[in-house]
Amino acid sequence: MTNMQGEDRLKALFQRCKAEQRAALVGYLTAGDPNIQLSEQLVLKLAEQVDILEIGMPFSDPMADGPVIQAASERALAAGTVMKDVFAIAKKVREAHPDIGIVLMGYANTPYTIGFEVFARQAVSAGVDGVLLVDIPPEEGYICDGIFKQYGLKRILLLSPTSTDERIQLAAEAGSGFLYYVSLNGITGAEMGDIQKVQQQVENIRKFTDLPVCVGFGIKTPAQAKAVAVFSDGVVVGSHFVMQITSNLEQIFLMADALESVAQPMRQAMGRGKV
Repeated sequence: MTNMQGEDRLKALFQRCKAEQRAALVGYLTAGDPNIQLSEQLVLKLAEQVDILEIGMPFSDPMADGPVIQAASERALAAGTVMKDVFAIAKKVREAHPDIGIVLMGYANTPYTIGFEVFARQAVSAGVDGVLLVDIPPEEGYICDGIFKQYGLKRILLLSPTSTDERIQLAAEAGSGFLYYVSLNGITGAEMGDIQKVQQQVENIRKFTDLPVCVGFGIKTPAQAKAVAVFSDGVVVGSHFVMQITSNLEQIFLMADALESVAQPMRQAMGRGKV
């Protein structure tokens, strides 16, 4: 079984964005936060505004994430979220948005426990395009790369400010779909680093690969999104979107509108060559 539609979907998406002279907006939410039913509504709402949806697989020890996304995982797990719920949400998004990119983001324990092949089969069935596993570096990708490739799932790999040229080359060879450049050394939700330095790093990465390069961590405003969109293929926003849930836990009816109100101006700000 393969996922040939998914195999081409991310590539087509980035080509479309390039033709429109803009970067892709990549938005993250944790599946099951604040509960399964409401999470489905919120993810579908965000999907209306983004080009690629990162759906977080809740995990009890999300070591790369800051307090905002850690709390989202805790709420999701407390609500009883399991992987069948994550796949169900992804499937709803795929049915509603045939051309959107869908990436599952999380930690190795989740697919390892299920079994990588079972995980891949269920992900493809749900319409998922790729998987970003924070704690499986390219050197250890042998435990899942072959299976993911067999099922047509892209493996999104991370690079950071400390990545050497050798490591960039390794990630470029082992990764697929796009490369995710983490703009700072730290956890999600921290303040973004110097834009000029981020741009220099992205330009260096491009020497090693033709894969699209998306930039994330610390992007919270339309101005920041616009600045990063000038030199990247995609802008990743996570904690800032999750904060719209956190800030409205006492008034859950405001969550969807809050998400739309922050995502829309970010997307509008990211056009290139359009003033």
